Amino acid sequence: MIASHLLAYYFTELHHDKVQQVDKYLYHLRLSDENLMDVSVRFRREMDKGLGRDSSPTASVKMLPTFVRSTPDGTEKGDFLALDLGGSNFRVLLVKVSDNGKQKVEMENQIYAIPEELMRGCGSELFDHIAECLANFLEKMGIKNQKLPLGFTFSFPCQQNKLDESILVSWTKGFKSHGVEGKDVVSLLRKAIKKRGDFDIDIVAVINDTVGTMMTCGYDDHHCEIGLIVGTGTNACYMEEMRHLELVDGDEGRMCVNTEWGAFGDDGALEDLRTDFDREIDAGSHHPGSSYHRTLPDLCVSIGAVSEDVSRPDRDKEGLVSAEKVLRGLGLDPSGEDCVATQRVCQVVSTRAAHLCAATLAAVLRQIRDNKAAERLRTTVGVDGSVYKNHPQFARRLHKMVRRLVPDCDVRFLRSEDGSGKGAAMVTAVAYRLATQHAERQRILDALRLSREQLMEVKIRMGNEMNRGLAKESHDQAAVKMLPTYVRSTPDGTERGDFLALDLGGTNFRVLLVRVRSGKKRSVEMHNKIYTIPQEAIQGTGEELFDHIVHCIADFLEYMGMKGASLPLGFTFSFPCHQNRLDQGILLKWTKGFKATGCEGEDVVTLLKDAIHRREEFDLDVVAVVNDTVGTMMTCGYEDPLCEVGLIVGTGTNACYMEEMQNVELVDGDEGRMCVNMEWGAFGDHGELDDFCTDFDRAVDDRSTNPGKQRYEKMISGMYLGEIVRNVLLEFTAKGLLFRGKLSERLKTRGIFETKFLSQIESDRLALRQVRSILQHLGLTSSTCDDSILVKEVCSVVARRAAQLCGAGLAAVVDKIRQNRNLDKLKITVGVDGTLYKLHPHFSSIMHETVRDLSPLCEVTFLQSEDGSGKGAALITAVACRIRDAGQH
Repeated sequence: MIASHLLAYYFTELHHDKVQQVDKYLYHLRLSDENLMDVSVRFRREMDKGLGRDSSPTASVKMLPTFVRSTPDGTEKGDFLALDLGGSNFRVLLVKVSDNGKQKVEMENQIYAIPEELMRGCGSELFDHIAECLANFLEKMGIKNQKLPLGFTFSFPCQQNKLDESILVSWTKGFKSHGVEGKDVVSLLRKAIKKRGDFDIDIVAVINDTVGTMMTCGYDDHHCEIGLIVGTGTNACYMEEMRHLELVDGDEGRMCVNTEWGAFGDDGALEDLRTDFDREIDAGSHHPGSSYHRTLPDLCVSIGAVSEDVSRPDRDKEGLVSAEKVLRGLGLDPSGEDCVATQRVCQVVSTRAAHLCAATLAAVLRQIRDNKAAERLRTTVGVDGSVYKNHPQFARRLHKMVRRLVPDCDVRFLRSEDGSGKGAAMVTAVAYRLATQHAERQRILDALRLSREQLMEVKIRMGNEMNRGLAKESHDQAAVKMLPTYVRSTPDGTERGDFLALDLGGTNFRVLLVRVRSGKKRSVEMHNKIYTIPQEAIQGTGEELFDHIVHCIADFLEYMGMKGASLPLGFTFSFPCHQNRLDQGILLKWTKGFKATGCEGEDVVTLLKDAIHRREEFDLDVVAVVNDTVGTMMTCGYEDPLCEVGLIVGTGTNACYMEEMQNVELVDGDEGRMCVNMEWGAFGDHGELDDFCTDFDRAVDDRSTNPGKQRYEKMISGMYLGEIVRNVLLEFTAKGLLFRGKLSERLKTRGIFETKFLSQIESDRLALRQVRSILQHLGLTSSTCDDSILVKEVCSVVARRAAQLCGAGLAAVVDKIRQNRNLDKLKITVGVDGTLYKLHPHFSSIMHETVRDLSPLCEVTFLQSEDGSGKGAALITAVACRIRDAGQH
């Protein structure tokens, strides 16, 4: 078009030194790399405006959401219909997509004419005609009785709110059917089909031809995430992060955005680059000031040069011959000089077009690269359009300039074959794959989702098991052991003195000095030192183990300048124990790799005291053997007198609470209260949770070190959640619902999916690209954005169930306390510790919500504990000393 105007000017206005004068005009059409980089930056700004909710109404580049959420992954299969309506003829296609180890697409199509009177007549009659042609095609193909999915390419300006809804903004291309503008074209087509009643189809998607181009190429190259058309008009689309699409709800995953980039410059953003020839063409167009249609061939008024003719002279000798032929075809008698000038005009004009296209495409590539935070981007652009395909130099110039403008992007350009027809079928195939896979995934995940009724049932069963554990005659058969701890009171604030605490629960252990001050300046001051237990002590004799512990205590006292001091001591001993008194703990069995002989069945306090006496350096008053859950309750109880429940949700899980003595049948006496260590991780060991267990839980249990034991803990605690997630991911992958059905060897490894990954993946601050880096660490190098969303969903479902199950158990505990005390309403605090509770972004809030829902008569406050096993042990000792001293006076 611009070439035509320049040539018209050349032949009518110029008389001497025409070539030199043409060069003067052509100078303004040449754009430097700096100019183009500037255009790219301006276009990127316009993209941002189009994406923003507040700025989009005034943006010239509209960035329209298409509701296409994924490109093909190669697993699409099935038969699909496509309807391609964009002019006076339209096509119906049957597209067969097969995936039997080798991707294949077969197409059959029929072209139907739209009579002139229907293009300008009643809209319902137009859609009746389309429905009739569809019926004819289905009949011809022998598939009229099948309900096939259909993709609809509707190449007119539309507004989309859903994939299968497209509201016609205005007719173009000579169409004037009334009663269609402002209406959803899918509804109109459905209505016409329903009126006939002789066939049915499922209209899945409405798209434009640019999206079709991206999808067609995306089927052949999975890196394709951009569609580009350069023909009679120009446009581009690309896959944008949902979080940037403010016009659409939701911020996970990606969606294809139709940029409608032809309108770039309508607000004057390109005014400094436009020439008089651009303005002349614009003024003579059907849409002055609107650049979208500026390239249409029928705009030429001065010389009727067809757009293909403009491309012909753009070769050397052959080009000059073409130039002469074109000019003679226009009724001119050109000289050799005229042919050279014509060739030069065509070269400069087409080069500018290719370079401007490269500048805007570079902005899109930068956006995608930044979205992925990639140092280098590898991507593919699917391209269609007569100028790109037929012009001898356009594609080469475009590619070269893109490489210059974005050297950090490796871009492949892939020509689309039949974007509008095959592309519509591909969008439909992808939508169908996503819908089918989504339904299958939800069916699998539904087993891990618990209803309110199910959670209430868990609460009731936990309450029943608690009663069985407390009662003397049923205690031995109970799964929840409800062990008496002989801790008779929580802190009241009058505790004071210096106490030692010993915290032994693994290969490292701590010795602490805890100074408790009472009165107005109530405080707890702590000093501690960590010691390692050598392997020979862990695997040797009990005497060697406890001698080493006492040696470390002596070292600590010397380190604190308290050599020879005799202090009360609390001993956190995190191994299974049976207690008959506060200062006694009979070791039932070693766990965590400990094997020291002569300890099982013995009282660990006696073993410790014997070792102290053997050393003959100092004496200690071992007041209490403590478990860490009770320590948690006591630590929080010092801060909040209403704290009467302790909860740990970390590697394992457990709870304790203050029970009425009359209910603790294993201990004599009915007065007052005693803290009961529930050992609730074993809930379910007698089948109480069988109807809530899934195949994933059973797989985790079967492969654990203690099959059939700690069933509740295995559904809740940090040690097992990652393993449940891993098993779900394996199932998804085996069914082709994830990672394109390709398993990584690392994912097959037990324990590889650490629970910390759950916390990281579910973090709201974590972008999906960071989720992908976690998956890559697991050997899933080819995972996609969609895979990341699904992994996040699995993590969310598994963690949610864990938090709800934990909440249901806790609801049983607080309701029992309320009923014990015959209260209409209970106000209570729960002290909590454990990495899962503290670090997972949503666990605590879901658990709190579940407790509120299942125990509406209890007002529960949660208080995070700091150092229940150390500080807690000292406070238990301090409380015991306070009670003992009070009894002596």
